[in-house]
Amino acid sequence: MSDEQSRIIKLEEIVAHQAKTIEELSDQLAEQWKVVEQTRQKLDRLTERFLTLEEQSLNAPAITKPPHY
Repeated sequence: MSDEQSRIIKLEEIVAHQAKTIEELSDQLAEQWKVVEQTRQKLDRLTERFLTLEEQSLNAPAITKPPHY
């Protein structure tokens, strides 16, 4: 095997390794994006619940004296 052939083989091995790494990173990024979207949806639901509770508390009559007086 000539020096040029061994260099080409080494480059091909490097490219194959990099391609595998890129694919793994892409998979991880896709998985993390799902987690981010799920977290965003939960935050939206919690924000909506909080705003609803806040609105309900504003409509509640103010308590000026405890009921036992």
